[in-house]
Amino acid sequence: MSSDKTLAWDYCEDYVVEDDVLLRARERAAQYGCHAIAPGAGAVLRLLAATLRARTAVEVGTGTGVASLWLLRGMDAEGVLTTIDPEAENQRAAKAAFAEDGIRPERARTINGRPRDVLPRLADAAYDLVLVGSDSPSAADHVEQALRLLRPGGVLVVDEALWRGRVADPARRDEATTMVREIGRSLREDPRVLPAMIPSGDGLLLAVRR
Repeated sequence: MSSDKTLAWDYCEDYVVEDDVLLRARERAAQYGCHAIAPGAGAVLRLLAATLRARTAVEVGTGTGVASLWLLRGMDAEGVLTTIDPEAENQRAAKAAFAEDGIRPERARTINGRPRDVLPRLADAAYDLVLVGSDSPSAADHVEQALRLLRPGGVLVVDEALWRGRVADPARRDEATTMVREIGRSLREDPRVLPAMIPSGDGLLLAVRR
C-alpha cells in the first residue's frame, strides 16, 4: 500500500472516534486474545444496522463485545442482538461492556455454545442482519447458515474478508486465505444475494438477501 493510500485508510478508520466504553472493550479483547472489529468497520456496522432499522440481528463470535456495541448502537431501540460464542469468559466481558453502555439486558441475547450447533436452531428468514467472522475453519458453513436466517432485504456482513490483505494476492494459497477467498467468490456468484466488498478495517464483504 502506498503512503497516500495508507494515510487515506488511516483517516477513514479514525473518522468516527471510539468512546471510552468501546476502547475498554477493545483493551479487554487484546487481553483475552480475541479479534475485535476495526473502528472503521464498526462504524459501517452501526450505519447498516441503523439503515435497516434492525430489530433482529445475529453475531457469530461475541468476543468482548466490540462489534456487538457498534451493532446495538445502530439497531432499533427495541432491537435484540443474538450473539454466539463458545467462550463463557468472553461473554462475561461483553456483558460488562453492555452494562457499562447502559444497554438493557433483554436487548443482548448471549448464547454460550459452538456456532455450528447454535445456528441451525435459529429461525429461517427471521433476521435483519447477520455478522460472521472469517477467523473460523467453519466460516463457510456460518455464511450458508446466515443466508438461511436472513429475511429478504436483510444483510450479511463477513468481517476480515480481505484476511490481512492476503485475499487480494493470488500468490497466497494457504488454507485460511483460500477459504476466505472462496467465500467471496461463492457470494459473488450466488443468485440469492447482491454482494459488495468494502475495504474498511480488514475488509467487509456485504451481501443483501434478494
